[in-house]
Amino acid sequence: MKLDTFDLRILQALQQQSDISVQALSEQVGLSHTPCWRRIKRLREAGVLGANVALVDAKKVGLGVTVFVHAKLNSHDEQVLADFEAEAIAMEEVIQCYIMSGDMDYLLRVVVPSIEQYELTLKRRLVRLPGVQSLNSSFALRELKNNHQLPLQLVNANKN
Repeated sequence: MKLDTFDLRILQALQQQSDISVQALSEQVGLSHTPCWRRIKRLREAGVLGANVALVDAKKVGLGVTVFVHAKLNSHDEQVLADFEAEAIAMEEVIQCYIMSGDMDYLLRVVVPSIEQYELTLKRRLVRLPGVQSLNSSFALRELKNNHQLPLQLVNANKN
């Protein structure tokens, strides 16, 4: 989908405040109400805009331990990969899952209330995921940045 300057302004504003009214958004980006609303609708229909969600502070709700788990599988058989992916993404503790290049096959971001809970999750669930050869866990000591906003200013930088 080709995005113009107005689309990028709309996306940037919605990343900062997803519940902004269309009226306020249209004033902010320099469009009238109806064209702004049409662009938002088009961006949603194209899948550029996903669900509106509230960001919850993990520590404040008791999920203060973040673990990055590198998983290496013993096989790259299509069914093993599919089974691993299905079970990994079904785990509530796994909040992000990426297929990786390099030495490890997957990177999982896991959040739990405590190190003890992670140990139980590791023993009872993670090591039992299909095809697991090895797991390497790294505990986040402190979060320095957790920005959910895409750097949309880079979109036009590639056009120059």
